[in-house]
Amino acid sequence: MRFIHRHLKESALEIAQNPQRLFALAEWPALLDGTTLALIGVHYNLVVGSILQHGQGRDDLDDYLEELETMSSVGVFMVTELGYGTNAAALQTEASYDPQTREFVLNTPSAQAQKFMPYTGLTDIPKIAIVLARLKVGDTDHGVLPFIVRISDENGLRPGIRARKLPEKPGAVLDNGVTWFDHVRIPRRSLLSGKMGHLTDDGRFHSMIADQRTRFLHSIDRVIPGRLCLTGALVACARASTYIAIRYSHQRLTYAPGSHPVPTIAYRNHQRSLFGALASTYAMTLLVNQAKQAYAQADRHGAAAVNRLISVTKAVATWTATETFAECQQRCGAQGMFAVNRIAAYIGTAQGVATAEGDNTVLLSQAAGELITMPETTPPETIHPEDARLDDPAFLLSLLTHSEHTLHAAAKRRFKEQLRQPSVTAFDAWNSTINDALDLGRSHGSRLALSALMAAADKAATADAGHALRLLAALYGLQEVDKRSGWYLAHGVLRTEHITRISGTIDDLCAKILPYSRMLVDGFNLPNNVLRAPIAAENYLTRPEFTASPPDEDRGEVECGQISVG
Repeated sequence: MRFIHRHLKESALEIAQNPQRLFALAEWPALLDGTTLALIGVHYNLVVGSILQHGQGRDDLDDYLEELETMSSVGVFMVTELGYGTNAAALQTEASYDPQTREFVLNTPSAQAQKFMPYTGLTDIPKIAIVLARLKVGDTDHGVLPFIVRISDENGLRPGIRARKLPEKPGAVLDNGVTWFDHVRIPRRSLLSGKMGHLTDDGRFHSMIADQRTRFLHSIDRVIPGRLCLTGALVACARASTYIAIRYSHQRLTYAPGSHPVPTIAYRNHQRSLFGALASTYAMTLLVNQAKQAYAQADRHGAAAVNRLISVTKAVATWTATETFAECQQRCGAQGMFAVNRIAAYIGTAQGVATAEGDNTVLLSQAAGELITMPETTPPETIHPEDARLDDPAFLLSLLTHSEHTLHAAAKRRFKEQLRQPSVTAFDAWNSTINDALDLGRSHGSRLALSALMAAADKAATADAGHALRLLAALYGLQEVDKRSGWYLAHGVLRTEHITRISGTIDDLCAKILPYSRMLVDGFNLPNNVLRAPIAAENYLTRPEFTASPPDEDRGEVECGQISVG
């Protein structure tokens, strides 16, 4: 992370305030090292970003920002507690104000309240944390707010702070730890109340925001771009995976009945796996780009809709990327196991991203809950089964739109019916609806992704690119319909003969995509001198990692794609 920091043109403060640069800074290192991705997101976005946002105009915080700018200290973000999981608003870590000394006393009141998962396992690295703690003044609890806390210096943990490195996590080498504060005194300037309120010297807290939960959500605002950083990074890894797997499949030879050996990509089942992953990756890339643009352009009036879009995008895109990694790794055979070929490492990264900065299932259920409370949209045009065109992206989009509208109406109706039942609590009503709501959330994300892919095809710079993207849109849309084919049949939207044609239509689309497959992965602009994956090179058989033969002294070096290996 420090190596990258030294080579950036902008300061950490400039990057934290420039969303597109922040997103790029997450995506490129993620291709090579998932550990660095996690550290970058916390340091630049969650820590530097939080201080800039909630400490705006405060020159008394300049010394902290200077340390973070030079990386003489590394940023740590401490929210989750061992006993409270995703219920962050119920955190129990306390910051009690002492008006006589004008200090806060930071304390962990129980084992449940230990900070869980922050990077505190290595104690000899200077670290500055944003700690979410419950502000208490006298007997009054003012809710959870952020505080700046020096966790460690070159001599180790600061007095009163205890930390233990958590057990090993296969595939991730972060120093996640569990941390306990034992009546640690921190200066009054540590409180980052920003627009959430103001604490007077004598201990009176004034806030224009009466609701504590709303204040808490404001205090973790930086988690929103953080979700996009992680999502964009994982989808970037999905692009790399399909790039590597498809380039390799064009070279890897296999047996063909009654023929000479053929590349594995010639087999239709191989195409279905990899081109299906490619279509999904294009769709998720464009969905993520849509969410990035919405965030960068949003004002406070549209914040709720943007946050909902980001939540849906994180869940749908990162789950889809995880499926892509598994498919690409398996299609690469034994080569998929080697770290040097990248894909195996992405699987470990995906496990962390699915829960970081908002667990996917929780985010999707919250977003779907908001969708259910919204008014029903105008019903889409009636679909006539006799007009079914399974290779037409526009028809497939109409199917996804129809299913989303129907799922929305059904979930909304079910929730209302449950609430009308005697002795049924709000939790009971929601709990009986939650799986329908999650289904709605996934459907909503898939429809947005297909729409974005179709728009990209219409704007393509060349006829070939537009045609290839329309084929991918048809394949992605048909895959999504296939997942719910029973639903479409049961609701009379498709007939039996359509369902039985889906598999053959997917094969036909794959055959049409094949001539464009190299162009499509090259469109990701991921040259192999960045990825350095041996099996993605032009001739992987010459790579030194996989040859025991002596070097050819006459040639001097072996050219492998865009890399020269001495």
